[in-house]
Amino acid sequence: MVNEDAEQLQHIIKAFIRKGREYYIAQCFEIAVVTQGKTLDETVANLREAVLLHLEGEDLRELGLTPHPTLLITIELEPLAHVA
Repeated sequence: MVNEDAEQLQHIIKAFIRKGREYYIAQCFEIAVVTQGKTLDETVANLREAVLLHLEGEDLRELGLTPHPTLLITIELEPLAHVA
């Protein structure tokens, strides 16, 4: 028997990274987390830490999340140079 409540919980927290003027900026869609970093690696590390801190001590079911959600990150890159 499948638990219908479990099917409605999200397994993935989606985030988006874009380049700002001086820093990369990361923002989650499902939870109120925003962070930044000078490099993509630093930004991803900061995002992971910020998400963990945000979720620490929270009832994930109340946030609509499964017990061990994953983080899916979309990165917006600068436009490609004109290729002839």
